[in-house]
Amino acid sequence: MQMLLLFGLAGLLAQLVDGSLGMAFGVTATTTLLAIGVAPAVASASIHLAEVGTTLVSGFSHWRFNNVDWRTVGLLALPGAIGAALGAYALSSISTDFAGVWIAALLTVLGLYVLVRFAFLKLGALVAGRRPGAKFLAPLGLVAGFVDASGGGGWGPIATSTLLSSGRLHPRKVIGSVSASEFIVALSASISFFFALTGSGVNFTIVLGLLIGGVIAAPLAAWLVRFLPPRVLGAAAGGLIVLTNAGSLLEAASVPRNLNIAIHVALVALWAAGVVAAVRATRAERAERAKAEEEAEPALAGE
Repeated sequence: MQMLLLFGLAGLLAQLVDGSLGMAFGVTATTTLLAIGVAPAVASASIHLAEVGTTLVSGFSHWRFNNVDWRTVGLLALPGAIGAALGAYALSSISTDFAGVWIAALLTVLGLYVLVRFAFLKLGALVAGRRPGAKFLAPLGLVAGFVDASGGGGWGPIATSTLLSSGRLHPRKVIGSVSASEFIVALSASISFFFALTGSGVNFTIVLGLLIGGVIAAPLAAWLVRFLPPRVLGAAAGGLIVLTNAGSLLEAASVPRNLNIAIHVALVALWAAGVVAAVRATRAERAERAKAEEEAEPALAGE
């Protein structure tokens, strides 16, 4: 029961981040499971099975709050499912030791990308009337799906960040559409893992805990996406993911203790700087919007 509650809390927190940012359920949950010693393929298989339920509720919740562009979902989901199936078989075919290093390295890169993306870079301006097409979404879905299944996470960091930076869809629609399409990706990965691992790679305590926590958090996250500063949440989540997985990489590489400590100090400093930068950028963007609204009021009044 204690383990079920622990995994439930992990699912709750992971879904709050994922539903608010459109990313990081798998990355956050995989980081937690690897840290407590769960085998990489088992972690990814269990998480994707739990995501079948959490993404279904999350997608429905985003639809209810009008956060979904169904054309984008349709063009993104099928290539994502194909990529996820390939990624699941790839992860299942390599050794556990290599898989652990591969996932830790991949999650470190993805976490660093999320941290830098939300803390230091512009999130992209909305370009009205230019929704993304199949030539853009199909390769994006294929790559994101493969990375997601083979690395235990990555659908959101790749798909959401790329769509946000393209500026072709409202940020709220990006998050809702990526969350809705993830249901198909998670279902494809789960089926592929079941056959690749001959049904033995699923820990149902993990699945049930993540599922319960994620389902509870999904509607709240879909509502919070309208109010929470995505920069601050993204920087905080990205830094945590980097710090946790970098430790696993340094341990695997047998880095000397003093150098290990120095690298961790540098990463904590980067994390703190990222959160501070995200807060400042959020305040600056709010001030710019307020100024633009004030300047627009006289013009509207004159009409």
